[in-house]
Amino acid sequence: MNMPVQRRLLLGAAAAAPAILAARGAGAQEAMRITLAGGSVGGAWSAIGNAIGESIRRAVPGSSFSYEPGRDAANVLLVSQGRVQLGIAHAQIALRAIKGEPPFDRAMPNVRAVSLIDSEAAWQALVREGGPVSSIEEIAQKRAPVRVTANLRGTLMALATEEAFAAAGAPFAQIERWGGKTHYVAWNDALDMLKNNQADIITNVVDFPSRQVINATREMPVRMLKLGPEVVAKVNERLGSTPVTIPANSYPFQPEALNTFRAHVILLTSADVPEATIETIVKAMIANFDAIKRSHATMARLEPKALPDTGGVGLHPGAAKAYRAAGLLA
Repeated sequence: MNMPVQRRLLLGAAAAAPAILAARGAGAQEAMRITLAGGSVGGAWSAIGNAIGESIRRAVPGSSFSYEPGRDAANVLLVSQGRVQLGIAHAQIALRAIKGEPPFDRAMPNVRAVSLIDSEAAWQALVREGGPVSSIEEIAQKRAPVRVTANLRGTLMALATEEAFAAAGAPFAQIERWGGKTHYVAWNDALDMLKNNQADIITNVVDFPSRQVINATREMPVRMLKLGPEVVAKVNERLGSTPVTIPANSYPFQPEALNTFRAHVILLTSADVPEATIETIVKAMIANFDAIKRSHATMARLEPKALPDTGGVGLHPGAAKAYRAAGLLA
């Protein structure tokens, strides 16, 4: 338990990522060796990350690209330490790393943003039909001994869930005292737990409507857990997230609009990576943006003009230069 959080995160995700060179020479068009730390293999971040890699190979022939499975906080750490050139993470996690706030135990001021990946990743909680509560506020009102899943530790999904329950007067420690149970498990495991009646509420930060949620709940009677505006406001103040409304009937089991909060998923780098390298990467992404959009449904609604909107994380100078050249940044 006394092991520094950065070391624990590295052991949990992508610790074996090799130290590699950002570029072989000063010229922006020199062949590059780039590693990107993303999410689990087969997930949205994996598909998007590999599409970015393909855009780099197309733009700079002879370049090599490798993708490493990772996790939010660990990816930020790997980028900061120069163990990878690129990483995907939520902006809210990156901002905490820059400031040295939990789950990090030291500040990482060299973290920079490259581009937006997704601004519609919304916090969503599913409740079993017939479950003990219909809103997050009811948990504290009833002192309900609910069984809740967050995502894995070191992810924005877990952090957002902790903040939402705390804002509603039902922090995880209190739920345990009421006789409930909290679990830090991957999303697929959470879906299985809900299906097998091992959990009452499962949570995630995903796009909407999530095709995975729709498919997983076809034969599982569920509903959305409601959040009041005060809870949403408190979470946004703590996380730096923003409010969003999931329209009514986005899911077959969701007849009413749902107010919640959303995070920014961004592509990260380090201030130590050469300006020419990041400028080349961003230009490659813009030139091959249609192919990147097709890589996953998450990207389908994204337009090039949104790429510099990185949720408050400062842009790398090379990225800013590329966006200005493309007329996407003043």
